[in-house]
Amino acid sequence: MLGYGPIQSLLEDPAVTEIMVVGPAQVWYQRDGAIRQADVQFRDERHVRDVAERVVAPLGRRVDEFSPMVDARLPDGSRVNVVLGTVCLSGTCITIRKFGYRLTVEDLLRLGALTAESATFLEACVRGRLNVLVSGGTDSGKTTLLNCLSSFIPATERIVVIEDSAELRLQHSHVVRLESRPPNVEGVGEITIRDLLRNSLRMRPDRIVVGEVRGREVFDLLQAMNSGHDGSLSTVHANSAPDALKRLVLLMLLAGVDISAEVIREQIAAALDLIVHVAKLPDSSRRVVQVAELAGLDGAGGFDLRELFVYDPVAGCLRRSDVASGGVLLKARGLELS
Repeated sequence: MLGYGPIQSLLEDPAVTEIMVVGPAQVWYQRDGAIRQADVQFRDERHVRDVAERVVAPLGRRVDEFSPMVDARLPDGSRVNVVLGTVCLSGTCITIRKFGYRLTVEDLLRLGALTAESATFLEACVRGRLNVLVSGGTDSGKTTLLNCLSSFIPATERIVVIEDSAELRLQHSHVVRLESRPPNVEGVGEITIRDLLRNSLRMRPDRIVVGEVRGREVFDLLQAMNSGHDGSLSTVHANSAPDALKRLVLLMLLAGVDISAEVIREQIAAALDLIVHVAKLPDSSRRVVQVAELAGLDGAGGFDLRELFVYDPVAGCLRRSDVASGGVLLKARGLELS
């Protein structure tokens, strides 16, 4: 990528993972998990807009008064979002999340994001075909963890990966990658995550991996999990494992599905087995902070969520919970913690 003015050097720096332009006077970047302001500026608003147009033009996209917001994927896999100054009071904004080196399970162990015991357990869960949901906030490492969990899938299985913006890098030989598509300038031709998910069921998948559920597709994913597609993996934005379940209920209700909240909870409890929650800590490190089993519904109709591993802030690592040995579903699948 050449010819991008003040952000050219940041694009070429392999240690920079994200670049954020806020009008002509502010350029921010992320390196080693920390956000810093760069000592560069654009000449004026027109200069920022010219660079924004230069970024999206080769992708067959346009950004103008009629389409002031654009979300796209660059040829190297990096994600770019542009918001023009006509709708952003701070001036034209460009956000680029670079598609660089993806961390492995070994990297997570070295960085302390996982312990050896929890990593071995999660590997057993994936190989044992449990349906796993990764939850976390923005920039907490959900996609990184999902990519690592996917590496545990046996190489003999056929995997269908569905993403809004292709980020996962599975090293398996039999992978079908599907990516959603926005409508064109005439407003037609949109392909949603839900469209791709429904179609994937006809593609003979051994595993379905959905990069993130954030809308009506959650209904179709849960239906797939409840109809024989075990071992599915996905992520959701949430602040904790319990909040992830509440988020799924909300998404189902917003999807306009004509069923009660009680039935929705029953569907979720029947579909999901494990929730792995990740968080970005105050020191900018990312950690798995909670691993919980969804053991069904309790007597009051709420979710029976049992913590198996929980982050100990004093020790700075995951610890086995006192109830870790009581996992009902895990025992049934021969995955009891010893």
